[in-house]
Amino acid sequence: MQKHARTILAILASLVIAVTVVTPFHVHGQAYVANARVADPELLNIATLTNPPPLGSGINLGGFSALTHLPFDPENVFYTLTDRGPNQTVAGQARFPLPKFTPTILRIEVVGNTINILQQIPLKLPQGTDPITGTQFISGVSNIAGLDEAPFDPNGNPLPNDPYGLDTEGIAYDSRTNTFWLSEEYRPSLVEVTLDGTILRRLIPQGQASLFAGATNVPILDVLPAELAKRVQNRGLEGVAVTRNGKFLYAAIQSSLANPNSSVVSTSRVLRIVKMDLTTLQPLSEFAYLTPVVPGVNQNNIFISDLAAVSDDVLLVDERDNQVKHKNIVRIDVEEATDILGQTYQGKTPEQMTVQELEQAGVVFPARTVILDLLEFGYPFAKVEGMTVVGNKLNLVNDNDFQVGGTDVTQLWTFQVSRRRQFGGE
Repeated sequence: MQKHARTILAILASLVIAVTVVTPFHVHGQAYVANARVADPELLNIATLTNPPPLGSGINLGGFSALTHLPFDPENVFYTLTDRGPNQTVAGQARFPLPKFTPTILRIEVVGNTINILQQIPLKLPQGTDPITGTQFISGVSNIAGLDEAPFDPNGNPLPNDPYGLDTEGIAYDSRTNTFWLSEEYRPSLVEVTLDGTILRRLIPQGQASLFAGATNVPILDVLPAELAKRVQNRGLEGVAVTRNGKFLYAAIQSSLANPNSSVVSTSRVLRIVKMDLTTLQPLSEFAYLTPVVPGVNQNNIFISDLAAVSDDVLLVDERDNQVKHKNIVRIDVEEATDILGQTYQGKTPEQMTVQELEQAGVVFPARTVILDLLEFGYPFAKVEGMTVVGNKLNLVNDNDFQVGGTDVTQLWTFQVSRRRQFGGE
C-alpha cells in the first residue's frame, strides 16, 4: 500500500514539475521565458480617475486619448494626452464649450485602484501667440476653414479658425531625441514636442504647406503621404508609435480614407499605417491594415485607436468599434507586407478594391493575430484609445469625452500579456 502511495505521489510531483516548467524562447535574438501556469492574458488592475480637476462650466478634465511610458520612469507612471477638448454637435454645429482649452499632455501615476495626476503640460508655441487663446498656449479649435468643421462657441456664435489648433489623439516617446511625437486629426499631422509641451515642428501631407503661409510660429514640413489629406473629418491620424531604437515611427489613420472620394468610406476595409524614417522625416512605406467584418457594426466604424511598437516590424494595434461589440488588441507583423505608398492597381486605389481584388493584385496584408479580447473581461467603454506596453504589462486607457453627453469615468486597465504573446510564437 505504501509503495502504491509513493508511486502516486511521484506521479503527482512529476505533473507539478511539468506544469511549472519554464520554456525559453527567442525573439530577434533575445531570450524570454514563458510560464505555462500563468493566465495569458490576465487582468491585473483597474484604476479610476476619481477626482478629475474642474475646467469650468461644470466640465472636468478627461478626454484621455493616448498613453505612453518613458523607459526611465517607474512602471506605474505614464504620459497621456487629451484630445482637442470638450466639444459636441448641436444643431449640426461643432460647438466648443471651452474654446480656450489647450490640448494637454498629462503625467499620471497608478496607485492601487486610483489614477493620480502628477503634472499637466499644455501644448505651446515656440514663439508668438495663438489667435484663440491670446497666449503662447494653443487651442483645440478647428484648423482650416473649408477643410475642417466650422467651429462655434457654446451659444452657437462662429469662432475664428486656429491654424495652430490641434486635435491630438496619439503620443509616443522618442528616446533618441528625448521628445514626444503626437498624432492629430485635423490635417492630419504628426507633431514633435519637447517634454515641456513646446511644439518643435509639424509634419503635414504633401502639398498642404501653402495652407499655413500666414502661420509662421510653427515650422511646417509637408512630407507625409499626400493621400492622408483625404481623411474623413474627425478621423485623421489616431495612433502613433516609435520603435525603441528611435529609428522608425508608425502612424495609423483612424478609418478608411475618402480615396478617391467619399463613396468608398462606408465599405472599405483598408486602413493605412505609414512607416516613417525619423532621421530623414520621410515616409518609407505604407501598409494596408485589413479591418474585420463585425456583425452589427458598420464597416466604417471599425477603427484603429492606437499603436505600440514591440520591435522594428511588430506592432500592437488597438482595434475597436464605436459601440461595445468589438474591442481587440491585435499583433501585426509588417515585415512581409506590401508597400502600398502611392500605389494604384488597374486604376483603383486600395480603398476602392475588394479584399479579393487586392489579393489578386498581389497585395500582402500585415500578418494579424488577436492577442486580447477586452470584451472577455467585461470592458465597458466604447472608446479605448490609449495603449502602452511595459514589460509583460499592457496598459489601456479610455476617452470619456470629458463626460460631455455621457457619464463614463476615466479608467486605466492593466493586463499581463507575455512577451511570447506580444512578439509571436504562441
